[in-house]
Amino acid sequence: MHDHAPAGGIRGASNRRLLAVSLAITTVVMLVQIVGAALSGSLALLADAAHMFTDAAALVIALIASIVAARPANARSTFGYQRAEVFGALANGVILILLSVWVAVEGVSRLLNPEETEVAGGLMLVIAVIGLLANAVAMWLLSAAQRRSINVRGAYLEVLGDLIGSAAVIVAAIVIVTTGWMPADAIASLLIAAMIVPRAISLLREVFSVLSESTPKGMHVDEIREHILSTPGVVDAHDVHVWQLTRGAPVFSAHVVVDAEALADGRSSSILAKLQSCLAEHFDVEHSTFQLEPADHVEHDAHA
Repeated sequence: MHDHAPAGGIRGASNRRLLAVSLAITTVVMLVQIVGAALSGSLALLADAAHMFTDAAALVIALIASIVAARPANARSTFGYQRAEVFGALANGVILILLSVWVAVEGVSRLLNPEETEVAGGLMLVIAVIGLLANAVAMWLLSAAQRRSINVRGAYLEVLGDLIGSAAVIVAAIVIVTTGWMPADAIASLLIAAMIVPRAISLLREVFSVLSESTPKGMHVDEIREHILSTPGVVDAHDVHVWQLTRGAPVFSAHVVVDAEALADGRSSSILAKLQSCLAEHFDVEHSTFQLEPADHVEHDAHA
């Protein structure tokens, strides 16, 4: 993640600083919501705190991505430490699924037994409004930087989702304060849980895709192969592999068969430069490895 931003007030701070401030706001409000849920008996507030946790985790992952990307590789970690983001996302996804299931079970139980539920709607409303305002501030802080950084934009969208969750809690609190209808709290909690689950599943799918070294979403091996074969001097390509270390960090390797005349003329360096430039420009692959081979080279362990 590039850590540059134009000057101009707090919103002009570096991306890393903006993420850190947003994380601090989100974490404080999440803790306030947990305490408020315990005092008011509101399941919706607790569910919104879980929703806040998704934002806090997303911000932590974004910060990790910005920090570890700057750490150099070494003899033990030849690709650096970018997988730390993936393991953090895995833990995040599992926790979110467990929290969502618990909230859903508790919400249904409260709907089936409404007489056993008593929620302090006034306190619930105050805490929910605080959450809404905090999310609005976090969105305002990130609004300028999210136009320049995909990393920050992901965090911005997470906060936007939680703002919607806070709005749902506010509506439920108003219903309870004005009508005394307690099931509104359970309904709001189920709505928030329903918002969390798809995000958690999407996150886990992405994690498993990275860990299984699948081809990154949106990248097509056949299309890359066509670009390679269109390079002057290239005869064939095999053992084409594309995977990613973490989100937005694709890695590529391939065996490229080069015309004998091109090798004899000493054009291998030029061909290699063109291949690497092609992948960087058309597919945003910064780390690519090519093995150039003559047409008569025998590859014993080739994979098509």
